[in-house]
Amino acid sequence: MDTRSTRAGDVGDTLIYLSSSFLKVCNCCRSYSAVRKYLIVAVVCFGYLFFTVHVSHTSTRQDKRPELWTGNGVYSQSKTDQGLTDGEVNESVSPTRVNVVYITLKSKRHKPAIIRGTVRPKLRRKKVKVKQQDGIPDREKSERQSTNTSGGRLPYSEFDGRNGDYSSIRIYSTRAPPWFSNEDITAMRFLADSKITQIDEVAHRDFSSLILFKSATNRSDNATKCCGVVKRPVDMSEVFAFHLDRILGLNRTLPAVSRRFHSLGGQPCPVVLWDPSLGPVADQPSEKLNWGSYQTSLKHKCWHRGVTPKPEWGCSSIHHHEWSKLVVFDFLLQIYERLDKNCCGFKPRPEDTCVELGYHEECRDKDSIELTHIIHRRHDPHHLVFFNNKGYFDRDEDNLDFRLLEGIKELPDQCVSVLMSQRLREKLLQSLFLDQQYWDSQGGRQGIEKLIDVIERRAKVLLTYINAHGIKVVPMNS
Repeated sequence: MDTRSTRAGDVGDTLIYLSSSFLKVCNCCRSYSAVRKYLIVAVVCFGYLFFTVHVSHTSTRQDKRPELWTGNGVYSQSKTDQGLTDGEVNESVSPTRVNVVYITLKSKRHKPAIIRGTVRPKLRRKKVKVKQQDGIPDREKSERQSTNTSGGRLPYSEFDGRNGDYSSIRIYSTRAPPWFSNEDITAMRFLADSKITQIDEVAHRDFSSLILFKSATNRSDNATKCCGVVKRPVDMSEVFAFHLDRILGLNRTLPAVSRRFHSLGGQPCPVVLWDPSLGPVADQPSEKLNWGSYQTSLKHKCWHRGVTPKPEWGCSSIHHHEWSKLVVFDFLLQIYERLDKNCCGFKPRPEDTCVELGYHEECRDKDSIELTHIIHRRHDPHHLVFFNNKGYFDRDEDNLDFRLLEGIKELPDQCVSVLMSQRLREKLLQSLFLDQQYWDSQGGRQGIEKLIDVIERRAKVLLTYINAHGIKVVPMNS
């Protein structure tokens, strides 16, 4: 019989003995008072309870003896189970539980999930093996060859402005905003991401000195070279002007993006797609437009409804509606170089070009002031191309150039409807977000919002001017 059955028998005998003793006590206590009876019963019950708890605790502790790991993959019973008496003590068994303090560390805090739909997908970078020849890597050779500055060629890095494996033109939805054509998107990606093969400073017959970069388009069979005009970092508003032009439905500017050129100082610069067919409207000095002839042509509505103008009207090749589109664009951006190069319609700052060159002092004879930057394509002489579109956002509403609006009696309905729709801000944010370089260079959304604030205030001024002067809003489809 094992130890557990023996203990069970002892407990049973003890219970029988206590029961009989309790009966004898009850019989003997008949002569005692009720208080003494209850006292005796309480003492007996307490003794019974103490005895029961003590025996139960001892048996439970002995039943939970640890099993020892023998080290060979099996368990063995302790010596207590193998015949140790209750008086012997096993000092070789280590306690199975120790005082352990569990410390719960807070998990690393992760950034909140980006729920906006414009999340750029992660792309794996491909490792490019660089072949070596004569101990010099091919990549280093190409850079050495590109730094040749002979013949007006500027030094450049082969990897100028490139963003790696992804484009800086961010289009994450199924299609681009509807005011951009497929040709616009292709041109923007070319200007932002193409591999530059050459940068030249050229003196153009019809323009001032230009910095052109050339790049080969990625075509399998025939790689054609295209060009982009690199402008100064202070002319960054050219990019804003391009997006505003497309949103207003004018489509008169050339695509422009922002791009960094490490060989030109590393600052982001506006880059405008170059079109070799561009040229001034008046090729000969005798044909140059001045303010007087321009105002006369507005009165005669040159080329309107297909009517050929008379020689005495002083008309150029530009259609009458083109001037209305130009003044809306120039007024919102306060571009004065085309129609008011002498700054006669506002108070210029000392750093403005008209003051530096002394033009502002020649405002007395306004009719003889020449118009500048009036450009068209030679194969499309009736439509303007808005070139050199540096805008000015730091001019207050009380110093706007209203001279730009003189002589204008009609404005395009599509432009006015956009200004009145209360959605100009939304469209500009959506459009400018595509150009990541420009977005970041202006301080992100906070900086872009400040520029849009200026345009919205000027739009309200223009709408007030339209109502006050009775200007007609008419369709002006090309």
